[in-house]
Amino acid sequence: MGIINSIIQLGPAVMMPIIFFILALVFRIKIGQGFKAAMLIGIGFVGINLVIGLLLDSLGPAAQAMVDRFGLKLTVVDPGWPVGATIGWGTPIVPFVVFGAIILNLVLLLLKLTKTVNIDIFNYWQFMLTGGVVYAITKSITISVIVSLLHFLIAIIIADLTAKRIQEEFDLKGISFAHATSAIFVPIGMGMNWLIERIPGLRNVKASPDEITKKYGIMGEPLTLGSILGVLLGILAGFNVADILTLGIKVAAVMVLLPSMINILVQGLDIIREAAEALLKKRFPDREFYIGLDTALLVGNPAVLATGLLLIPGALLLAILLPGNKVLPFVDLASLVFLIPMAAPYLKKNLIRLFITGLVIVTLVLYAGTSIAPYYTEAAEMVNVKLPANVSSTTELANLVGGATTPLGWIFIELSKLFS
Repeated sequence: MGIINSIIQLGPAVMMPIIFFILALVFRIKIGQGFKAAMLIGIGFVGINLVIGLLLDSLGPAAQAMVDRFGLKLTVVDPGWPVGATIGWGTPIVPFVVFGAIILNLVLLLLKLTKTVNIDIFNYWQFMLTGGVVYAITKSITISVIVSLLHFLIAIIIADLTAKRIQEEFDLKGISFAHATSAIFVPIGMGMNWLIERIPGLRNVKASPDEITKKYGIMGEPLTLGSILGVLLGILAGFNVADILTLGIKVAAVMVLLPSMINILVQGLDIIREAAEALLKKRFPDREFYIGLDTALLVGNPAVLATGLLLIPGALLLAILLPGNKVLPFVDLASLVFLIPMAAPYLKKNLIRLFITGLVIVTLVLYAGTSIAPYYTEAAEMVNVKLPANVSSTTELANLVGGATTPLGWIFIELSKLFS
């Protein structure tokens, strides 16, 4: 665990090139070519993190201004996914879950029960977060490890089932996403699409960026969508004209730059994927394998990113209107985009369908957060997460993005109360 923790602390931009360089050598790629592939992947991750960082830094003040402007007074604060990651990587269950997940993945591969080789180790925190909250309730390492591994197993199953569709829709070959947050919302996306298809009028609305571009020209292009949404968020935040225009430019920049950064990463992936396919087909002629990666590769899609931006004011409005909700959306507002990318292909990447589904997903997340807040707060205290000085000591915590506030995470946490 000391070795694994030291690698994880380097962050994805360093960790992933190391992993992929080792994979390149395993798949008998020449050292020079393997180095190039690993560096392209690392550069891609740096670029993605820089652009997403620009998005989060730009939207953070706008989100805070909207919270203040709406006068929200709720007792459960969203401290953001970094706190969730701290809980996920901070409880005593970590060594058992990490090695258990790796062994489980290998066993499933050997038994031909999965095609996904999940190397997205950094995001293990998402299902370990569920286990961490369960540990806060039960104080049982055994129960918490079982819950975490079940969450991981279901994410792997969904990764396999969705791989082909996602690969086609996002033009990503040989990749799947065992993302313990986004994957869990795929069935909801499928169910919402089934429902919308049965609503006259709504089912006929064509609102993918490509269709908007065909009909309205430049209006459907990412730079236009980004600038319009950035200006809208600036107005809702009550910014002055200069800040509104600046936010519009920054969001437009994210919409244009993020796909370019993803393309750089994919260039490196393609080098290793092609070598892996050639070697694996020789060894396992009847098998197909997917590399399990982070959904950061999907959020650059214009429909996904635009919907994520629209969900910021949508989430704040829901927090006001939903009876019984206690969660104040805050730090994770800019990260809501990570809830929907895997469901996007099943909603035809249609902005209207995605937004409606996103509101349903956020509703479920807010109620799950309200329900688990006491235990989430206890888990945060257990790993020494401290509340900011301006937050009341009576305030509880629950973030919006993470395995614990998915429907699956909530079910596991509720069932664990039987063992408390």
